[in-house]
Amino acid sequence: MVRPSLSTVARACRPFLNRTVLKFFTVIAMICIPLSIYLLHVRIEPIQAKRYVKSLPNYAWLIRSGQSSNQTDDKACVYPVLDPYSPEMMAFFEKQSPIQCEIDENWVYIENATFRISESALKKYGPDIECSYRTITRGKTDFEVERGPSVPFKDGDPLKTDFAIVQCYGLLWKKFETILSGISYQPDLHARYKPSMLSNSSMGFNVLMFGFDSVSRMTWIRNLKKSYDYFTKELGGIVLEGYNIVGDGTPQALLPILTGFTEAELPEARRGKPNAKQVDGFPWIWNEFKKLGYVTQWGEDLSGVGTFQYRMLGFNETPTDHNLRPFFLEGENNYEKSNCFGAIPSHVQIINWGKDMFLMYKDKPKFSFLFHSKYSHGYTSKLQVADDDLLGFLQWLEKGRFLDDTILILMADHGARFTSVRDTVQGKLEERMPFFSFRFPKKFIEKYPKAYANVKKNSKVLTTPFDIHETFIDMINHTGTGVADIRRRGVSLFKEIPKSRTCAHAQIEAHWCTCLNWEKVDENVKKVDENVKKAIGSVIRKLNSIIEPQSHLCHELELGNVSQIVRYSGPSETLLKFKQSADNDGRLPDLSDNIAMSEILYQINLSTKPGNGHFEATVHHAVQSGNFIVYDKEISRLNKYGNQPYCVAGKLPHLRAYCYCKEQLST
Repeated sequence: MVRPSLSTVARACRPFLNRTVLKFFTVIAMICIPLSIYLLHVRIEPIQAKRYVKSLPNYAWLIRSGQSSNQTDDKACVYPVLDPYSPEMMAFFEKQSPIQCEIDENWVYIENATFRISESALKKYGPDIECSYRTITRGKTDFEVERGPSVPFKDGDPLKTDFAIVQCYGLLWKKFETILSGISYQPDLHARYKPSMLSNSSMGFNVLMFGFDSVSRMTWIRNLKKSYDYFTKELGGIVLEGYNIVGDGTPQALLPILTGFTEAELPEARRGKPNAKQVDGFPWIWNEFKKLGYVTQWGEDLSGVGTFQYRMLGFNETPTDHNLRPFFLEGENNYEKSNCFGAIPSHVQIINWGKDMFLMYKDKPKFSFLFHSKYSHGYTSKLQVADDDLLGFLQWLEKGRFLDDTILILMADHGARFTSVRDTVQGKLEERMPFFSFRFPKKFIEKYPKAYANVKKNSKVLTTPFDIHETFIDMINHTGTGVADIRRRGVSLFKEIPKSRTCAHAQIEAHWCTCLNWEKVDENVKKVDENVKKAIGSVIRKLNSIIEPQSHLCHELELGNVSQIVRYSGPSETLLKFKQSADNDGRLPDLSDNIAMSEILYQINLSTKPGNGHFEATVHHAVQSGNFIVYDKEISRLNKYGNQPYCVAGKLPHLRAYCYCKEQLST
C-alpha cells in the first residue's frame, strides 16, 4: 500500500485546519511514521529467530528458550553457579605430594638448540665425560619413530633435530641415558615470515594455547590455585564462565576449536570404518596461521591414546613445524619412569619445550598449542603437582616480555569423565563446563579496545569451542566488533554475543546443554510410569544396536541398575505462554501464546550386564508419535572399560565403550 505524503494530507485538510493545528499534526506524523516502521521491524525479528531454531535438527526443545522476559540478568541461558569448594565436591579431592624424580639432575640438557653437559655432572663424574646422541624423528606414520646412528658430542655442539636420545659415561663407568627435547635451528622456518604476509586486517599476535585434559573450571580453581590467582589477578586473564562443550571426549572438544567442524562433519578418519583416511585433509587452523608466516607447534603427551590417533588414523605427514609426538612415542615406551624423564617431570618437559619455541623464534610470529593429560585424565587431585610449575611458566613468560605480543590461552577440553566426581550432580555439570580463558597483551587492548571489551562481556554468556575457532579466524582476518549473528553456530568473541543466545543457536544438543531445567524422576515414578520404562528400554536397545554387527564377538547387553533419571520439564509455564512484549519498553509480557511441548527429554544413568558398564544417555520422547529416540552421540560411557572390548579395540575402536567380548565369560 502506498502511503499518502504529508503535503497531500495537508491540502485535503486545509479548509478545516488553521495553520497552527497543521504544524502540530505535521510534527506528530514525522515522529510516528518512522517509529511505526521501526516497531514493525523489531517485532519481525523474533519470528525470524524462531524460524531459524526450528530449522535446526533435534532442537525443538529450545524453540522458545531465548524469549523469556523473566530470565536472570535477561540471559536466555542461565548456566549453573557452582561452588568449587562445596563439601560434597571436596570429599573427592586430597592434597598431593610433589612428584619425586631422580635426585641427580640430568647430566645433559638442551639450551638454545645446543647440547650442554651440566656442571654438577662434570664435578661428580669427572671432566672427561663421554657422550653420544641418536636423533629421534618421525617415522613414516604417526605410530613409529626413526632412530639415527650414535654420534659423539661435546658440550656446546648443536642439536640437529628436536629430539635425541643421549648416553654418557663417567668415572667408574657410571652411565646416564635419557631422551631430551628442544627446538632445533631450521633456517627455512626463520626465513618463512615476511612482514608483507600480514594484511591490514591481520592482528599479528603470537598465540600460545596451553591446556590440561579433563579439567572443569571448578577443578582448575581447586587444583591450580596459585597459577589461577596469578593468571586472573596479576596478568588480567579473562575466564569464560559460560563455556559449554558440544560433544563427548577430547576429539569432540578440540576438533571444533582447531577445524571449526565436528568429527561427524569432517571426512571419515576412524580406524575400521569404510573409506577412512588420515586427518591431514582437515582444515586445521594452524595451517591458516602458517600462510601468514607463523611457525607452528603442537604437542601432547600420552601418545598411546593420542587425540587424533586413538580412534582415528592420525596424520600422514607431520601436522606442524614442530610436533612433540615422536618424543613421547619413544620416551613413554622406553625412558619415562614415575612420570619423569630422568630428573624432569612430564609436565615440565612440555613447558620447557614451549619455552624453547619462544626463545628460538623470539622475533617471529608463532602459533603454539601444548596439551598435557597424564595427571588429570582419570584422576581428580594429581594435577595439583603442576601448579607451581605452571605458575613459574607464566612468570617466565611475563618476566621475559614474551606476553607483550602474545595472546595467551589457558584451557581444558572437558571436565572429569571417568572419576567418581562424575557421579554427582555437580560433577555432571562440571564435565560440560571446562576451563577456558584468555589473556591479551597491552598492545592488543590499546589497538582493539572494543574487541577486548566484548571478550569481557562474552565471558558471562554462553560460549562454545566453535566460538574459539571463529575467534582464531578473526585474529587472522579481523572483521570488526559489532553484534554477533547468533544464527551462526560459531561467533567470534571479539563481537558482542547477545544475551538471547541459547543452546539451540549454538547447536549444543540437550545432552550437553547446562542451561536446561532438569527435574529428578522419583523412585516410585520409575516403577509405574510407562513412558519412563520405555525410555529405559530404548537405551538398552540402542546400545545393542550399536554392537549388533559384531554380535559374534560382543555379548548382548542387559539392564543392570538405573541409578538416576532426570526429565527435562520444559520451559516454565510463563515462558511457554510468552508471545511478545505488550508494551514498547519490553517491561510488560503478553502471555497469550499457546505452545505445547512436542518433545520430552529424559537423561538416564544406568548400568549394563555383563561387565557393569555405566552409561548416561539422553532419550527424546516425541509426544505426538510416541517414539523414543536415542542418538549415538548422546550416549556417554561413565566408567573405564579396561580390557573388556579387547576383541574389537584394534580394528573397531568406536565400539570400545559398548562391547563386552564374549570370550571373557569363559575365562
